Amino acid sequence: IYADPAKRLELYFRPKDPYCHPVCANRFPTSTMLLRVRRRSKKKQQLDTNEEQVQPEVQFEMEILGIVTTVYKFQGMSDFQYLAMHSGPDGKQISMYDKVLMLKPEKEEFFNRDLPLYIPPPIFSRLDTPIDYFYRPDIQHREGYHNPQVSGENLIGLSRARRPHNAIFVNFDDEEVPTKPLDAAVQNWKKVCTNPVDKKVEEELRKLFEVRPVWSRNAVKANISVHPDKLKLLLPYLAYYMLTGPWRSLWVRFGYDPRKHPEAKIYQVLDFRIRCGMKYGYAATDMPVKAKRSTYNYSLPITVKKQGSHTVSVHDLKQGLGTAGTSGAKKSPSSRYKLKESIYIFREGALPPYRQMFYQLCDLNVESLQKIIHRNDGAESECTERDGWCLAKTSDDLRDSMSLMIKQIIRSTRPALFSNTTSSEDGKEQLAYESGEDEDDEEEEEEDFKPSDGSENEMETEILDYV
Repeated sequence: IYADPAKRLELYFRPKDPYCHPVCANRFPTSTMLLRVRRRSKKKQQLDTNEEQVQPEVQFEMEILGIVTTVYKFQGMSDFQYLAMHSGPDGKQISMYDKVLMLKPEKEEFFNRDLPLYIPPPIFSRLDTPIDYFYRPDIQHREGYHNPQVSGENLIGLSRARRPHNAIFVNFDDEEVPTKPLDAAVQNWKKVCTNPVDKKVEEELRKLFEVRPVWSRNAVKANISVHPDKLKLLLPYLAYYMLTGPWRSLWVRFGYDPRKHPEAKIYQVLDFRIRCGMKYGYAATDMPVKAKRSTYNYSLPITVKKQGSHTVSVHDLKQGLGTAGTSGAKKSPSSRYKLKESIYIFREGALPPYRQMFYQLCDLNVESLQKIIHRNDGAESECTERDGWCLAKTSDDLRDSMSLMIKQIIRSTRPALFSNTTSSEDGKEQLAYESGEDEDDEEEEEEDFKPSDGSENEMETEILDYV
């Protein structure tokens, strides 16, 4: 605990009880001394009348052992303790520790016994210090704001009015696609487009949509340098957002309907998730690509609060990308907000940056995968919501091939995980992957890749930005 300044010191009142919830101490700097004090008593005899009385002579010796620079103080309250108990027929509490704790190897009968229901809470309080709740008055919205229409009376409303970005959402079942942006989207972009750098970014994005009518947000971030908050205003100005179907979570140029163009199948989205589990030869803990968040890593309140990210003001947005600043000294304005190509392109021999990725089919830069995509070139007859212009089960075949490639990469980097496994019967694992310099490049990319703020790859996150 002392080696990690972000940790808090835990004190368990019942150390041998696994259900004991600790109290936590906060770390403080100090400048005090550690003393060793000795108390010495020396007896001396005194004769008083006829009785002999002994009175000790006390002496103190002090020695400075060192300087203390850090102390831990227990300032919080003790949380509720949840004991493994149940009420007997007479109302008396009966302990269940001997029934729920396995202290030694047990036989099958131990697991087949009938026990009272015992479900401990998954987590305890997130705070251990008392706080004052300052209830806010009713929110005073701007003129013209109206509360949303709700069907129930007990719905908890929004604390503030949403900041609309005026994006147009299109479902796969909608008959027509929009040909121009909303007037509010045009006005929002014109407000912040106040310098030549912003106009240059607008022209760059227009050229991207001319070359390719369908883009993901991460693909745009990897091709042009634009602040994420400005991109939220620029995309609704040039494209509409597909909610469902094979182009879901993608931005489509105004006036272009991919459902009417068979050649648009190369722009379809593939929801790919790295498979992990013992049946694949490696567990989640052995995965080189770590998860961004996990419920198993819940550490509050034993860790201190992390520092929040720097928020961007309206003044920063109006200044554009070319202003001088501390961040501009490290990166040039032309690449300050750019992401790496690995955020949207899949290449053989390289691991994805996240366990879940949304790839467009044209960004799968592997010859064998492209053969699967183009199996029905010239024979596309119908665009379906599940497979688009591709053959049925095309997405499943792509995921299987990509999973085998990733397994081959993990096999080359961590051969100990597969020392006891054999190749599959049909020989699918015999891929044309040569481990060598590509492996080193992949490791470098894993270390160097640090996505900027707002680079989440979940569809829900992006939709909420524009609702």
